[in-house]
Amino acid sequence: MSTISFRSLLSKNDIFGFVALVILIMILLPLMLDIFRLNLIGKYLTYAFVALGLVMCWGMGGILSLGQGVFFGMGGYCMAMFLKLEASSPEQTAIQSTPGIPDFMDWNQLTELPWFWLPYNSFGLTLISIILAPTAFAFIIGLAMFKRRVGGVYFAIITQAVAAILTILIIGQQGYTGGVNGITDLRTLHGWDIRTDAAKYILYYLNALLLFVCLFGAQIVRKSKLGRLLVAMREREDRVRFSGYDVANFKIFVFCLAAMFSAIGGAMFTLQVGFMSPSFVGIVPSIEMVIYCAVGGRLSIFGAVYGTLLVNWAKTSFSESFPELWLFAMGALFIGVVMAFPNGLAGVYSSYFHTYVERFFQMLKQQFYLKFLSHKTV
Repeated sequence: MSTISFRSLLSKNDIFGFVALVILIMILLPLMLDIFRLNLIGKYLTYAFVALGLVMCWGMGGILSLGQGVFFGMGGYCMAMFLKLEASSPEQTAIQSTPGIPDFMDWNQLTELPWFWLPYNSFGLTLISIILAPTAFAFIIGLAMFKRRVGGVYFAIITQAVAAILTILIIGQQGYTGGVNGITDLRTLHGWDIRTDAAKYILYYLNALLLFVCLFGAQIVRKSKLGRLLVAMREREDRVRFSGYDVANFKIFVFCLAAMFSAIGGAMFTLQVGFMSPSFVGIVPSIEMVIYCAVGGRLSIFGAVYGTLLVNWAKTSFSESFPELWLFAMGALFIGVVMAFPNGLAGVYSSYFHTYVERFFQMLKQQFYLKFLSHKTV
């Protein structure tokens, strides 16, 4: 990856995008909303990790994945397993026939902790697993598909099939995974009660900080030589291949990167919401996550965040106001945005507001220059 200067990494529009997002997420929303609504926003922001990954995978690399809920769920389940073991100490589960194991295992007549649960007694191993397990799974899928030049609609269908298979597996293995109910009743993290209002504020800001770190990482990839190759691969894959590059390796990398972002979002979702279930792993949530990316703009990392917030806010508002019609309202919103603005919210910004932002920065630059000259003259 070539060396990137700070100037080339963050253009005027990028700086404006970061600053505007920081002000909105870190200042305005916490000041305007009560803790219940802010916790909802925190949940929405966990989906933004997935949308960001889709911008890199679909928007830049041209790889449409309809199974990103798989990686979101894997990250969430890894964190949930650690929290569930902490909540299942022998003292807290003394009334069970087998104390010291999660309650759903006891209900399903298991008498000892399964071997693959053992690493989740360690918080350090849990954090490593949140990153490595989904990334390794994405690597295996990518290696099997991209090395055989499987792409386009075929790859999208295969990722849907993986999401469906994993959902069925989780539901069917109730004694090991909690089944259709998932892993619930998660209360503490190293003795710290994650259900209190203070904890929700802290987790909200931690989630936002991690999102900005991922945004910055995505920006580095976008501005690098690798990012330019990804765009070239999206537009003319054969030309990139004929130039001597291994296109499959680029696809595997960006697919694994998207999986890692999704897994981080899933882990933060578990911490903020207090449970994880297969309803966030399957085909429907995966397609919803693609909608977040499409509405925000699949070519914009900032648009992914705004699109996620807009769609989920609309979903919550419609479901509260029109409980019988909210699905139709959501469908109309998506169809309307895509038809009117094919490039999403980011396209609206670049078409109508980009010029005003440029003028604003030019005005600030002139004001600064004039003040500097006046100060130097005095």
